[in-house]
Amino acid sequence: ELFADMTVSDNLELGAFLGRGNRRETLAWVLEVFPRLRERLQQKAGTLSGGEQQMLALGRALLSAPRLLMLDEPSLGLAPLIVREIFRVVRQLRERGVSLLIVEQNARVALQVADHAYVIENGSVALSGTAAELASDPRVAAAYLGAT
Repeated sequence: ELFADMTVSDNLELGAFLGRGNRRETLAWVLEVFPRLRERLQQKAGTLSGGEQQMLALGRALLSAPRLLMLDEPSLGLAPLIVREIFRVVRQLRERGVSLLIVEQNARVALQVADHAYVIENGSVALSGTAAELASDPRVAAAYLGAT
């Protein structure tokens, strides 16, 4: 949840409030991976596009230097270009050693960044395995990856 009446800069500052580590370095990295945020630092968060709001929410979370980051449907309602940008950052987080728990309806992008995955149907685990195993499972391919 963003503070719509506050600027992008103020929203990011709130994320850094409880952060560990070097705030300036982390802020510089967030603005590097999300250059659109740098361009909009003085803009009210509520006036950002949906994709920019998602970037801001993720950027603010990153400023707290989390060891575990939970993302709920990070691609929901976003243009494919923005989805690629969000998941590019998710890959960088993995490389930095951040553990991630992602709930995502877009199985294709989720399996590209996951080590392990679960398929939940009607509230129960229907399938589980490594991302590679599930990506090559014909049941998953037919139901979730658009293969026939």
